Amino acid sequence: METVVKTLLEFEQEASRFANTLLPGVQQATLVTLSGELGAGKTTFTKEVAKTLGVTHEVTSPTFVLEKIYPLPGGKQFKQLIHIDAYRLESGADLAPLHFNESMQDEGNLILLEWPEKVAEALPHPTKTISFKVDTDTARTITYG
Repeated sequence: METVVKTLLEFEQEASRFANTLLPGVQQATLVTLSGELGAGKTTFTKEVAKTLGVTHEVTSPTFVLEKIYPLPGGKQFKQLIHIDAYRLESGADLAPLHFNESMQDEGNLILLEWPEKVAEALPHPTKTISFKVDTDTARTITYG
């Protein structure tokens, strides 16, 4: 499925719509991979998903810390949102210090992973894949797989 959004508001609404479709995995976390060039909107999308799911903390890019974990309010479908930015990683083995395999074993986790191509060999089959293409300064094409 492909969606074209022309404004930041439409982009945020699309991310919120997507967040509301997510369901916990069966015997594993829900893994959503986010691909696209720098500035395509991966972190902005994650921020809106987090907001929709009830995260009250400021959501920022984990580029330099690699991973940020946000608890989700009780009664939601997930216990926590794990946001990983693999841009600075060299291989899938670099996910080990983040306890990625352990995080994947908890169906209460929602993992949003940016730059999956950097660590592809270590990833299980993702629940959802999303790619972002920059069309103009404000327009993006979002492709779901």
